[in-house]
This record gives sequence, structure tokens and C-alpha cells, in this order.
Amino acid sequence: MKNAVARLLVSGAALCSLAIASTPASAQGLTVFDPTNYAQNILQASRALTQINQQIQSLQNEALGLVNQAKNLASLPYSSLQRLQDSVRQTQALLEQARGIAHRVGDIDQAFRTTYAPASASTSKTELVDGARARWRQSVDALQDALRVQAGVVGNIETNRQEMAALVGSSQSAQGALQAAQAGNQILALQAQQLSDLTAAVAAQGRAQAFDAAQRMAAQDLGRENLRRFLGSGHGYQPTAITMFRR
Repeated sequence: MKNAVARLLVSGAALCSLAIASTPASAQGLTVFDPTNYAQNILQASRALTQINQQIQSLQNEALGLVNQAKNLASLPYSSLQRLQDSVRQTQALLEQARGIAHRVGDIDQAFRTTYAPASASTSKTELVDGARARWRQSVDALQDALRVQAGVVGNIETNRQEMAALVGSSQSAQGALQAAQAGNQILALQAQQLSDLTAAVAAQGRAQAFDAAQRMAAQDLGRENLRRFLGSGHGYQPTAITMFRR
């Protein structure tokens, strides 16, 4: 383009020189047009215009870069943190409402020193019956607690479905790197909440099974103690003569 403009200017300058050469002597006293200087001025103006266009393009690129940076730094407009925390708190509350022996090591140790302790000869018959009844009641309560926790976990499934749909939609419409990363982090948080529910359900079920097994073992020990008491000193039945009717 520049070469074409230069050739055009040189051609124009040549034509002007011919016109000046053919001008009568009386007209040569007028102001002289210098085609070479004019061509140089045109070239300088063209170069200046090119530089201005390049600067404008550079400014446009910088502005576009700033816009992209702003998108990358924009936070995700949707947050599922509150609903996920509520679901975790609900499951935790169900675990804390466990009746009898709670999910604490100290309470479990205390129960196996008392309620589930082996029967001894010094234990009265009333205490044996009361202990058996307490163990049976604990097993029933543990099974009910496990069912309540499982019901709570099932109730969270719909909440998790809604949050998953919202987070996937937010991630698909994310405008920058930060929004995409935040959507991904919230999806990971949802998965962590689901794992927490699964852990709670497994723990509650395992607790119920452990108490049921402990109740059966205690019942076997109680049976042995009752058999020992029935047999007394260990001597078998000794027949003796008795008089039923008097003469």
C-alpha cells in the first residue's frame, strides 16, 4: 500500500515538473509548487496515521484484556454453602439424639462396665432381670436411631439433587476462571456432604448391630449364670425316701 502511494506521489510530482517546465516565462514568477516536499509530507502523515492506528489497536487489546481479567476475578453469584451446612447439621443432630448410649467412647466404656458387664454370683435375681431388660431396650433404641438417621439421609437426597442442578448450571454459565473454580469447589463440597451422610448412616447402623450383638452375648452369659444357680453346688439330684401316707 505504501509503495503504491509513493509511486503515485512520484508520478504526480513528475507531472507537476513537466507542467512547470512548459509554463511561460511570465507565469514562472508565481509561487513554485515543490512536488518532492509535498510527497514527503504526505508520507510522513501516512506514517503518523499508521502509528496512531497501531496505538488505538493496542489500547483496544489492553481494554479487552482488562475485561477478561475482570471476568476471571468475578465471584460466582450462586452459593450452596448454607444449604449444605444445614443438611450436615440436621444429620449431626440426629446422631446426637441417640438414646441410651451415645456415640462417645466414655459412655460406651461405662455401659460395658455396668449394663453389659458379665453376670456374677453376687448379682441378685432382680438385678439380672433389670439388666436384661435394659440391654433389650438399648438394642431396640439403637435400631430406631439407625432408622431415623437413614430417614434423614434419604430426606437430604432431594436437597442434594437441587443443589447439584444449580451448581452444574452455574458452572456451565461461568464467565471466568474464578467462577468456574468456585463452582467446582462447591460441587466438591456437595460430594463431601453426601459422604458425611453416608458415614452417619453407616455409623448408626453399625451401632445398632453392635448393641444387638452385645445384647445376645450378655443373654448367653446370663443363661450360664442362671444355669449355675439352678444347679446350685454342682451335686446332682440325690433320691431320698419319703413317707407320703401315715398308717
